[in-house]
Amino acid sequence: MSEDLYEDDQEVSSGGPRHPMAERFRGYLPVVIDVETGGFNSATDALLEIAAVTIGMDEKGFLFPEHTHFFRVEPFEGANIEAAALEFTGIKLDHPLRMAVSEESALTEIFRSVRKSLKSNGCKRAILVGHNSSFDLGFLNAAVARNDLKRNPFHPFSSFDTATLAGLAYGQTVLARACQSADIDFDGREAHSARYDTEKTAELFCGIVNRWKDLGGWRD
Repeated sequence: MSEDLYEDDQEVSSGGPRHPMAERFRGYLPVVIDVETGGFNSATDALLEIAAVTIGMDEKGFLFPEHTHFFRVEPFEGANIEAAALEFTGIKLDHPLRMAVSEESALTEIFRSVRKSLKSNGCKRAILVGHNSSFDLGFLNAAVARNDLKRNPFHPFSSFDTATLAGLAYGQTVLARACQSADIDFDGREAHSARYDTEKTAELFCGIVNRWKDLGGWRD
């Protein structure tokens, strides 16, 4: 399916100058997403945590992580949860302070915040940024379909993958190693929390894009 099918979604009215963010990514607003799950199959395995970081742009055209949104999520009815996944993430489903919400509640709040950022940046559609982004986009899309959510602000199949970008920029594809190469502090004890991984991925993405601008690869 051609991306051009969504071209109309990228058009911004010609009533005035476009926001620099809208110019930078052809009308897309990068939003970093990370999910923690009960397995690898988005159709059958539980979504257990989701975090989103919206990206801003300063007056000089450099990106920065803006707002973080984080939710612990109740497994959907009938969801599969692998014991190995819980051991890997350290998530304790029965922890009294987990305070999980439904998929619908988590995504509704995230989408509301993303739409607000779209408006303020003059963009028409969000594009998911993730480390191995197809994984996160797959779980996001599956949860949207399960809950029949409308007005999903994210492009349904395009994404920016920081594993690929970091491989290009630093020769590293593992998040922790890429952050180390980019001089971003990374605490392995905090890893595999959706909030922590999303915030570090956001720092990495902004760092790579800003470095490219510094090198003269993009000018506003």
